[in-house]
Amino acid sequence: MGVFSQPDGSAYVEQGNTKVLAAVYGPHQASNKKGNFDEVIVNCQYSMATFSTGERKKRPRGDRKSQEMTIHLKQALSASIKTELYPRSQIDVYIEVLQADGGNYCASVNAATLALVDAGICLKEYVCACTASLANGNVPLMDVSHLEETSGGPTLTVASLPSSGKIAFMEMSQRFHLDHLPKVLETALKGCREVQNVIDQTVREHVTYLGQAGGWGHVSK
Repeated sequence: MGVFSQPDGSAYVEQGNTKVLAAVYGPHQASNKKGNFDEVIVNCQYSMATFSTGERKKRPRGDRKSQEMTIHLKQALSASIKTELYPRSQIDVYIEVLQADGGNYCASVNAATLALVDAGICLKEYVCACTASLANGNVPLMDVSHLEETSGGPTLTVASLPSSGKIAFMEMSQRFHLDHLPKVLETALKGCREVQNVIDQTVREHVTYLGQAGGWGHVSK
């Protein structure tokens, strides 16, 4: 957390070989007057560095996949932010994937959550994301890599609010058999709970470090 000084909040996350940077600006006065002024406007931008994959991307920003990711990120983050506390305001979340090896969306959600906390944005709770799939036909697999994603099996992506048990976003790359879906979903939710523990520990360590650096809790003689 706090990897940049210019944004209001920032974070860097590595999940396996997937590496993501997140930066948050706001809340600030909304630039877009459309929409509901009673709640904050969450503006997201997702992009991938040209060197993030084995092949050079011709359009690292603005392609269809990036636009879909942007919409899905906004959906998950909006479910976590206490939007009613920031009327007539806007929060900008920028995601840059530096290295992609599967689970790009999940790493982006988790990095954005840390960056929002670093920016002091009030959250209902952490929003965490994880993927799950099936190996050998019926063995649940958590946190799927790029090789496992492209092996032909279906992948389930879940962003959840683990403390309340709510699901903020869910997507399947292919259909699962109805008999397999419950255990795959539980595997993804278990991964979200494990990510929540890591995020919570990171936040506590970051706050403790800031407190020590600022001399909080010390009584002057």
